[in-house]
Amino acid sequence: MSTRAAPATAAPSRPGTRAPWRDRQGAFSPFKATVLAALCLPALWLAYQAAAGTLGGRPLMEAIHQTGLWGTRILLLSLLVSPLRQLLREPRVMLVRRMVGVAAMTYILGHFTLYIADQGFDLVKVATEIVLRFYLTIGFVALAGLVALGITSTDGWVKRMGGRRWQLLHRAAYAIALLAMVHFILQTKLDVTEAMLTSGLFLWLMLYRLAGSKGSAPPLWQLALLVPAAAVGTALIEASWYGLFTGIPALPVLQANLDVEFGLRPALWVGIVAAGMVLVGAFGRWRQSRKRPARRAVA
Repeated sequence: MSTRAAPATAAPSRPGTRAPWRDRQGAFSPFKATVLAALCLPALWLAYQAAAGTLGGRPLMEAIHQTGLWGTRILLLSLLVSPLRQLLREPRVMLVRRMVGVAAMTYILGHFTLYIADQGFDLVKVATEIVLRFYLTIGFVALAGLVALGITSTDGWVKRMGGRRWQLLHRAAYAIALLAMVHFILQTKLDVTEAMLTSGLFLWLMLYRLAGSKGSAPPLWQLALLVPAAAVGTALIEASWYGLFTGIPALPVLQANLDVEFGLRPALWVGIVAAGMVLVGAFGRWRQSRKRPARRAVA
């Protein structure tokens, strides 16, 4: 009798009903719980600001800006999960990839919902704006793609579609992120620093994937070459934006990256982050080298 009752108590651990802070065996995962809490912090901070009335003269517009900004940041983090797993030689990092991707979708859905609210919930007007304004069209396509990836991110959809087709669909995350970067740049009117920084980090992520073989990190010398490549690429993106939308010649913009009197430009920040990834890769190799003697001793 007691053995028959066991499956009923174990049912909550099935992948389809597993809580996000539990691992695949249904046990509590401090790592996943910490990442989940960190992903919720921007939303909680925004809610606190709204309740305290500190979102400025146009609180709804500020909330639209913040949710879009955090959605873009978290989307980049979702693309960083695989490189971190490879660089650190730590498979456990992959446990949070789905969670981070769904969080990015949630923030960007909130961004779009708040935009609808700002338009007085006039869906006809919203649809018209999306059709007529190119940056809104791009943003909406990116949102639709994220929703498709979010819906099909479950284990059940992997089984329905088959592993190969599922992976093919989810490779669209790179194109979706590119659209999100373009949307971010085009809708920026004054200070483009954040837009250029996120675009430069996205560039590094794409260069990393081109440099590395499937399933493994690039060698350290290639990671080192990505530092100037990503920094120069970011500077060129920024110079192109100013040239196209403001008429400022490219050369003064490129030269501004060498002037740190008023702070570091996005290209230099991207270079610093890329250099940090070289250190992460070196640390991962060091960890791996320490594990090998221990395994030999056990054998």
